[in-house]
Amino acid sequence: MPIKQLYIAIVFLCFLSCREEDQSPSGYLPDLPAHFPELKFPEDNSYTEERWELGKLLFYSNLLSVDSTLNCGSCHQVEYAFTDQLSLPIGVQDRLGDRNVTSLSNVAYHPYYTRDGALTTLEMQALVPIQEHAEFDFNIVAAGARLSMDPVITELSRRAYDREPDPFVITRALSTFQRTIVSSNAKYDRVLEGELTFTELEQKGYDLFISERLGCQGCHNGFDFTDYTITNNGLYLEYSDPGRYQVTLDEADRATFKVPSLRNLSATYPYMHDGSLHSLSEVIEHYETGIQPHANLDARIKTFSLLDSERSALEAFLLTLDDIQFIGNPNYLE
Repeated sequence: MPIKQLYIAIVFLCFLSCREEDQSPSGYLPDLPAHFPELKFPEDNSYTEERWELGKLLFYSNLLSVDSTLNCGSCHQVEYAFTDQLSLPIGVQDRLGDRNVTSLSNVAYHPYYTRDGALTTLEMQALVPIQEHAEFDFNIVAAGARLSMDPVITELSRRAYDREPDPFVITRALSTFQRTIVSSNAKYDRVLEGELTFTELEQKGYDLFISERLGCQGCHNGFDFTDYTITNNGLYLEYSDPGRYQVTLDEADRATFKVPSLRNLSATYPYMHDGSLHSLSEVIEHYETGIQPHANLDARIKTFSLLDSERSALEAFLLTLDDIQFIGNPNYLE
């Protein structure tokens, strides 16, 4: 073999070797504090390093969008706690979505998915952005065929699920990665674990948060600061978005949406199902003076009044739910 051809062959083999090494499974399972529930995976989609690696690869793969321009990370960005800080998301060909992007933090613990609770598993939810017209606008079967043309993805798919990339593999691998997206190291968590203490202002805000006078804890409770109920919070008297009604066709579900977690609020604005409130002060003002008497308004929601000092204290506490380690976690980066 001529020297030049031998050199090219050696370089090519080194490239393949490095690429294989880069794709070797490493996986990631977050360490959880004592007050967090155990992280569970379905029996038919148990955790393995290969499945996690494949899920992460697919999460950042543009091959899942019809024109290969977007991926899951386009709207769920790590630095924004897996949101995009837009009122409404932008899909392929600049199509505007109809609901604000929700954070993916702690989705492993959710009993159902999407803002109207239409889907009961992450595996089912993974189908939505791929096939939604205003998101990826693709066919998941065609997406599987396209992924099969990538030798790295195909090899990892075989190692993870013993099959070629297909809808089964796509939905399960993405779900495996997403179940490890856990936010559990905010100042609040460290206070609960006895590592830190609240400032006087934060403590005052916490006391207000859990008080019957404000009633915040009625909906925003537990380790994830949500009870996951689907309800109406009086944002409008008339809604353009029917909410859960479009799933059930039950008038009692009209304009109802899943209660969001309060974690990482400084990174996940704007707020509400339509991204119409852009700051914590606007949210607090809504509950003070803006609640509309919608027919399905949650009975737990009542107007309250705060002094300026109390408002500052409440915001100070809510910011203790920011998890800087989570937002900067390199395991989630592309």
